[in-house]
Amino acid sequence: MRNFTKPGRSGVWADNGICATSHPLAAQIGLDVLKSGGNAMDAAIAGAVALGVCEPAMCGLAGDCFALVKPAGSDLVHSFNGSGRAPAGADAQVLRNHGLSKIPDNNAQAVTLPGAVRAFDTMSAKWGRIGLADTLAPAIRYFDSGVPVHERVALDWAEAAPGLQGAAHRHFLPWGHAPRPGARFALPGQAEVLRRIARDGAKAFYEGEVAEDMIAALQARGGSHTAEDFASVAVDETTPIKGSYHGADIYEHPPNGQGATAILMLNILSQFDISSMDPLGAERAHLEAEAAKLAYAARNTFIADAAHASADKMLDPAYATELAARIDPERASDLDSRPEGQPHRDTIYITVVDKDRMAVSLIYSVFSSFGSGIATEKFGLMLHNRGCGFSLTPGHANELAPGKRPLHTIIPGILAENGKPNMPFGVMGGQYQANGHARFVSNIRDFGMTPQQAIDAPRAFASDGVLSLESSYATEVAQTLSDLGHKVDRNDDPIGGAQAIRIHDSGMLEAGSDPRKDGCATGY
Repeated sequence: MRNFTKPGRSGVWADNGICATSHPLAAQIGLDVLKSGGNAMDAAIAGAVALGVCEPAMCGLAGDCFALVKPAGSDLVHSFNGSGRAPAGADAQVLRNHGLSKIPDNNAQAVTLPGAVRAFDTMSAKWGRIGLADTLAPAIRYFDSGVPVHERVALDWAEAAPGLQGAAHRHFLPWGHAPRPGARFALPGQAEVLRRIARDGAKAFYEGEVAEDMIAALQARGGSHTAEDFASVAVDETTPIKGSYHGADIYEHPPNGQGATAILMLNILSQFDISSMDPLGAERAHLEAEAAKLAYAARNTFIADAAHASADKMLDPAYATELAARIDPERASDLDSRPEGQPHRDTIYITVVDKDRMAVSLIYSVFSSFGSGIATEKFGLMLHNRGCGFSLTPGHANELAPGKRPLHTIIPGILAENGKPNMPFGVMGGQYQANGHARFVSNIRDFGMTPQQAIDAPRAFASDGVLSLESSYATEVAQTLSDLGHKVDRNDDPIGGAQAIRIHDSGMLEAGSDPRKDGCATGY
């Protein structure tokens, strides 16, 4: 039971359905879709698309997505890859010839073909109930009329505003500066795109005038993208990967997502008696940081397009045991776990469970804040820069190449307790996401936290030689970690965000939503 004399959030309980995401309007849209007869897939797509105007720095129609789906009446978990590929003209050597070791985040070469719209159309047809037109209708109204800018959204907008130029400045900074909380923001050009998708499906996005608008913006900046590239965009139903931790199974999306990193981290942590430790103490934070360094270094070696690499070694418990033996409980290592590509931090996540107990775990992103910063002239589509996840190292499994998918940081999760997939969850925060999955699962399984408690708990992340600690950690914990050799950075910046819904054995639903974002869980 939380201390009701202190600021905080209680879990949200409901019987018929719950939607949880990082913006209250999108959560309400998802709930409205459920109440009007849609199922969890309809609600998840409706809310996710609406987040493109509610949180435009984080996601958009010209982005990518991944999903895990547990259909109603089934304990099977399906995974769906809505990430796009590099265009046919992609050439890593051309970039190396220009002296580049990483793909610039504002370069047309960083724009892989967006997969989200094709994924939404395909998943709606396969698992939805009400059809794409009715699913998109609530979002279309908000794209047309506008939404009030919320406080966290305004903060993220202000940080990214200096990089918005040309058409991006016109469409996303109509005030001439970053918006203040309460300002109204609309994207009428994208509303028209959505109307066409509602009428004609994904074809209206990948062919014709909308595709031509994207191609023109990219080719004007040196992109090799063609009409054939856009028309060829395809998405895939895949088979989830699975790990276990203290009696529970964790389902993750397979590569090119980094879900195997979360499973490897949990396998490493299972070699230690985490449950005996202070959940907010230095000992646990140290072991988690060391496990993250090892797991992320493995990720950078093994995870890439599934056609070019395998993450099977990362799922092998024996490999985790080998890595765990390298951890010194008394000293921080100097292992470099920085990714080959560019770092990433901006994402939205939405989860929905409906009255029939279909569960959807969906994550949707434009990679960097406002993606590449390249927006199209006519419709104001902000093009993502997911290609920054590629490596430019010759021969690397994740090297940029035509028709190839890059390593993705975005990962949806589903936890299965007592043999039943009962908890869709996701943790936003770019590179942090795999670490965030491991910490969330450990909070649940090692310390018996509720979903809301597991989300609220302080976070730490070891990356780029620095151990970032949220300011909610005690000063003495930071000092102990520093004494162990960590380069500790304490500030008021939140690490990521999260949402989760638990289906209890009683059938009742319980949800948590991260106070680090503006969103909420809401049910009926």
